[in-house]
Amino acid sequence: MTRSALYTGHVAHMRPGKHRLRYSVFMLALDLEELDALDGALRRFSLNKGALLSHFDRDHGARTDAPLRPQIEAKLREAGIAWDGGRIVLLAMPRLLNYVFNPLSVYFCYRRDGALAALVHEVKNTFGEQHFYVLPPSVAPNGAAAQACDKNFFVSPFLEQDLRYEFNITPPGERAVVAMTVKRGKDIALTASFAGERRELTDANILRAVAGNPLMTLMVIVGIHWEASKMWLKGVRYLGRGKRHGPQTPSVDHEKAAA
Repeated sequence: MTRSALYTGHVAHMRPGKHRLRYSVFMLALDLEELDALDGALRRFSLNKGALLSHFDRDHGARTDAPLRPQIEAKLREAGIAWDGGRIVLLAMPRLLNYVFNPLSVYFCYRRDGALAALVHEVKNTFGEQHFYVLPPSVAPNGAAAQACDKNFFVSPFLEQDLRYEFNITPPGERAVVAMTVKRGKDIALTASFAGERRELTDANILRAVAGNPLMTLMVIVGIHWEASKMWLKGVRYLGRGKRHGPQTPSVDHEKAAA
């Protein structure tokens, strides 16, 4: 049995009083040390080459073919995170029929004793830009993690820049949950979440997931523009975009998580 797994569930967004959406999705939680083994063991999953499902290193990090784990290790060092070389697990959508767009990918960085040391949130926008928030967690007795940081990267033309993110996360186990509240002062501008149930990462479960959602990754980018058009028609204020960021934005936010 591998530590990596498949999670089937839903993505939901809600703008209070204005707009909401809910889509079925599945994600992979990939232990970065298992990628080569998964590539050899599974027929429906491949590493850095086309398959029904695949993971390409260049879809993440510096967007090159360089392995991801050293890149994330470097970001932890840059942020001053106390980490001793434990597991790093990436929660993200895979390429499906060689296409993917991940608005948010999350790296769960563990110490060798299994404690969660940090989460690296890799945020992408539709302009081909990305940004990393590297945050230590405040972990509750039940394992849930809370974090907070200021928003400093353009994502949506319907959100201003001067906002704050609050994360509430259940690390991948029997369930995985990544929930984010975007705050405008004390008011909620947006809530967004993924919640999924664990499935073993097997060829049979991959086939079941794809059969239930065969156009998932294509529909992510289509859905972003479709939902944007509906918000515009509803009169949600369109703000345009702010300051441009480069495709490999080097800045790292290492603000301490909120208690």
